[in-house]
Amino acid sequence: MLLPRWAACAVALVLVAACSHAPASRRAGPLRIVATTTTLASLARGAAGPDADVRSLVPVGVSPEDFQPSPDAIAALHDADVLVENGVGLESWLDPTIRNAGNPNLRIVICGDGLPVVGGNPHLWMDPVFARAYVDKIRDALVAADASHAAAYRSTTAAYDTQLEALRARTARKIATIPAAARAMIVFHNAFDYYARRFGLRIVGAIEPVPGAEPNPAHFADLIRLARAQRVRGVFAEHEYSDKLALTLAAGAGGLKVAFLYDDSLGTGAAVNTYIGMIDTDTDTIVSTLR
Repeated sequence: MLLPRWAACAVALVLVAACSHAPASRRAGPLRIVATTTTLASLARGAAGPDADVRSLVPVGVSPEDFQPSPDAIAALHDADVLVENGVGLESWLDPTIRNAGNPNLRIVICGDGLPVVGGNPHLWMDPVFARAYVDKIRDALVAADASHAAAYRSTTAAYDTQLEALRARTARKIATIPAAARAMIVFHNAFDYYARRFGLRIVGAIEPVPGAEPNPAHFADLIRLARAQRVRGVFAEHEYSDKLALTLAAGAGGLKVAFLYDDSLGTGAAVNTYIGMIDTDTDTIVSTLR
């Protein structure tokens, strides 16, 4: 029996309304992947492929330790299929943001879980060996979320893993050109501990041992003493922060070199807008400063 035109329209409206309140399901097309930081987004893109739908919650140039989630971040998580986070206390703002997003189908990858965390330091990704472990975890999540493209994810990840291993080897060769006695550095905060352990550098101290808290005079005086005693050649600031403290420390320790490094965030230039480019650039900066 055919319904009158007005009745058919009414039924259609009811169906549309019902669908708008139905549980969200994954749309056709690429997985929607959200990473907390630009560095993790780059690793996720390495696992998923260059055409993947990947975005970062924390913008370029912003530290995840200082980030305040916006409504856009909540909306991105609401629509996402996979969330890539670091864990180990890096994203203290994330749990309530996930709850506010109300996405029961969100698959979460915590990259730092199960890795050898030292002293609660979350910056494991700065060691390319640990970055490879991150990518393996991301691959497994992508395969679980989108099994029909499992072979492609595995192939893409394998190719990217080869690039990361080449990065590790290349970084080791570059750092080896620094005389052993000169491989000491003062950093802005503790982001380079795992990098230093992997490649044989010594972190003499950090200007801000607690992120966001300026050092007290006693700590600053101790850093100057250590820099002189250990013949440190360079103090390393970070692009997300002012270099005022680094310049003051360098002058107080006898005119040390000051250079900038990337860690929590990628940069905007072509040389530093990927994880591999960031590590290469940081390594070249360290070598030119200390050698």
